[in-house]
Amino acid sequence: MPENTHRPEQHGCIVCGKVYQLLVEYAPDGQLVDCKVTSPGGRRVPDAHWPLGACNQHSETEVKTALARDYPGKPVEDREDD
Repeated sequence: MPENTHRPEQHGCIVCGKVYQLLVEYAPDGQLVDCKVTSPGGRRVPDAHWPLGACNQHSETEVKTALARDYPGKPVEDREDD
């Protein structure tokens, strides 16, 4: 049985674009399992399909606004709650 794979990836803050290093875990079929921001000053933004991060300084309102801007029309039930 194949195991999940872990890959380091760089992703920009969903609000301002500052780049953070993430450790991303993928299932054998390529679907996202989990991710963790490994750079200081960043945090994970829960999403069921994409490895997303944001700066710790951004409010939840700023993050939600950025999500609505960058992923318009995405069903709310597809996003994990924090």
